[in-house]
Amino acid sequence: MGGLCSRWRRGPSASLDSRNLRNAVSDDLGHSHGALRPSPTTYFEDEKVEIPITADDESFSFRKLWAFTGPGFLMSIAYLDPGNIESDLQSGAVAQYRLLWVLLLSTVLGLMMQRLAARLGVVTGMHLAQLCYKHYPRVPRILLWVMVEIAIIGSDMQEVIGTAIAINLLSNKMIPLWGGVIITIADTFSFLTLDRYGLRKLEAFFGLLITVMAVSFGYEYIVVAPDQGELVEGMFLPWCSGCDKKALLQAVGIVGAIIMPHNLYLHSALVKSRVVNRHHRREVREANKYYFIETCVALFVSFLINVFVTSVFAHGLFGVTNGEARSNCIARNISADLFDNIFPNNTEPVDASLYTGGVFLGCQFGAIAMYIWAIGILAAGQSSTMTGTYAGQFVMEGFLNLTWVRWKRVFLTRSIAIIPCFLIAMLKSIDDLSGMNDLLNAIMSLQLPFALLPAITFSASPAIMGEFRITRILSTLLSISVVGVNIYFVVEYVHAKLPGHWLVMSGVWMFSVLYVIFCLYLTFHMLVAFGMSCCGQIPLCGTGVLLHYDEDSEEYRRLLPDASIAYGSRNPEEAHVSLQTDPFYEECEEINFLSAVNSHDFHEESAYKWASRNLERNPLTMCDSDDDSDDMTRMFWSGSTRPFLISFDH
Repeated sequence: MGGLCSRWRRGPSASLDSRNLRNAVSDDLGHSHGALRPSPTTYFEDEKVEIPITADDESFSFRKLWAFTGPGFLMSIAYLDPGNIESDLQSGAVAQYRLLWVLLLSTVLGLMMQRLAARLGVVTGMHLAQLCYKHYPRVPRILLWVMVEIAIIGSDMQEVIGTAIAINLLSNKMIPLWGGVIITIADTFSFLTLDRYGLRKLEAFFGLLITVMAVSFGYEYIVVAPDQGELVEGMFLPWCSGCDKKALLQAVGIVGAIIMPHNLYLHSALVKSRVVNRHHRREVREANKYYFIETCVALFVSFLINVFVTSVFAHGLFGVTNGEARSNCIARNISADLFDNIFPNNTEPVDASLYTGGVFLGCQFGAIAMYIWAIGILAAGQSSTMTGTYAGQFVMEGFLNLTWVRWKRVFLTRSIAIIPCFLIAMLKSIDDLSGMNDLLNAIMSLQLPFALLPAITFSASPAIMGEFRITRILSTLLSISVVGVNIYFVVEYVHAKLPGHWLVMSGVWMFSVLYVIFCLYLTFHMLVAFGMSCCGQIPLCGTGVLLHYDEDSEEYRRLLPDASIAYGSRNPEEAHVSLQTDPFYEECEEINFLSAVNSHDFHEESAYKWASRNLERNPLTMCDSDDDSDDMTRMFWSGSTRPFLISFDH
């Protein structure tokens, strides 16, 4: 309290505008008990984008939409990483246009999940990893961190693979795959220098990379000219006539490739880059509205790009054999070094991958098509690398309350990702390297519950989100559908790919049991957040978990940081306390805070001692306060996730 008191004790001549005052309060809250103080170097924490004020705040404003534009497009890059691009082309090669409806449904599910993440960041002022740090015990929190880090490293490996393949194609194989893997180290660190140019320029650069992908894959779409009738039918007819088990597994794999677990942690942190007064209900609603519109636009763009890729290979590769593809390459006088090892002279269907897809386009439509394809893959790999870097830093700082310099974080993650990719590129074939994407998609599908379940838990908790919490039905359907589909994909992949040796199966079963137990624990947390107090009767863990989401519990009040501002009452010992439970009390900033700055009767320390003692002893009660009464003085008690306004009647 002392640090804050010294800041406010300025006397009647003090002058602070409302925005500076709000930022000062936010800074001091970082020092309070139980609160996380974010690093000032993390994603332009000290360079937030101002939101313009319009004449009619209730109407739609393109100026405000532009100010909020950025986080959604950065998030959408995860829907366009090399793993997604390979899943798209495999979908087209295996089932033609018949799985486009799965792509559409997956994107809609992703939109719903990203909305949860964005609302968490806007309403609470904390990103998902920070909320996990506050509400989960140490051991589950560390396990969550490990699982999310595995997902980030898996995504980074896909970016390494995509970039290496793109460099190999662009150089006509003059740069070997292992050389492309090494180059990814240098280009990653070079892109980190973009930080120095500011937040908006960095967001514009990501927009440029998305544009490069749209132009590259859009060019392929125009050149190939797929059947528009079959495309529309495949997109809106939820059926897959004549599909075999391989097509079914591919359909489930689309969901696993589209919905990335670490992307929820990333999006919940990116939305904090705008100046939003969380204590004003109108500003919070406005931020949620514009962020949702931006997310819809960004994911629509990513969906179109994914449709371009799927349609190109649905038209060109579906039903094509290796012998037919080889004949096309020979007819185009393509160098045998490019296709000899990937298109053997047989009647087997082409095994679609990032590399074979590029070579096929070159053989079918000329070298320019192959080079443009490689440019699109390169843009996908580079953009995903940058967003993965930010996601990793947010996750580490949130779960461990640990700040690392970004280049050290990148060096560690990229080193772990490069080692297996480099070894496979050196010792194995291009098919083995490109085929790793399937394994990595399965690994990231396994990690999805460790992002989705915490996000739903906090989004459904009235103690955390207040009126902005989601309904139980929506959250339950979302969690069951997404997690169920992904687990099915992993089970089928393990059954098809792993050897049936008893040692391997024993390890798989042991991991599966531990995995299910941890998922059940997270589900238990979610049910408690839903308000199922009966879960508190479960031995060992029930009561402890219940206290984290019960507003009337001593444990929940213990999680609140110390009182941040108290003023005005000459005799707080005799004051009557009333609690305004609305976390978006409209008058806090304009009246209460500014009058605090200019108050001659400033007795915050005695009021703080009174409030601390009484709030620990007495249950919190709800009652109305007189907003316009001159004989009412107030203290602003800021909680970890929601503020309380305590009024002292004279």
